[in-house]
Amino acid sequence: MFHDIGLSYLLKADFFLNIKNLTNMKRNLLFASLFLLVSCNSNQPAQTGAAAKPATDSVAVQNINSPYAIGYSSKFVMGNPKYAENVLALWKDYDNGNLSAHKDFFADSVQAMLGNGAMMHTTRDSVIAGVQNHRNTLSSAVDRVDAVMAVKSTDKNEDWVLIWGTEIDTHKNGKVDSVDLQETWRINKDGKADMLLQYMRSYPTAKK
Repeated sequence: MFHDIGLSYLLKADFFLNIKNLTNMKRNLLFASLFLLVSCNSNQPAQTGAAAKPATDSVAVQNINSPYAIGYSSKFVMGNPKYAENVLALWKDYDNGNLSAHKDFFADSVQAMLGNGAMMHTTRDSVIAGVQNHRNTLSSAVDRVDAVMAVKSTDKNEDWVLIWGTEIDTHKNGKVDSVDLQETWRINKDGKADMLLQYMRSYPTAKK
């Protein structure tokens, strides 16, 4: 969903209320590894539909013997699938050009660490307004989701949603941009998204 900005617009300097360089790259790279950690930690079949329930701390978690000190956590289980569905809905809202459709999925305050190494911390309404302004400059936006999952850190007692995908934006002048995205969303105790960690890879412009 969040192209050049994470939520695309966020990369524009005139929108940021607070931007600074990330000072702890190791911590951020940890989140880029969560997919691998979860795949090692969980052999449980996925639950779907109304009967799906979030995992609890009672679920067995295999210990990982690491030669490194783990900055956040290495103990993850599968989480509440509803949180993944909420993030997917936010991506779809961006495609549809209506960022207010599920604004209640955001916490009142949102922090974002973006693919260009910048960060911002502002209100939900400011985030939505900025994304909508950027989306309005596009004639279309199409996201493809390659992988998504909800996970929970059992020792930190925090929920996260991990999503991989590709975004293709068509500008009103006909220019087309594509970017691969990996986003890690933190879900607070109220079930709202309050943090986004984003990593992205832009496709190089084809030589003529």
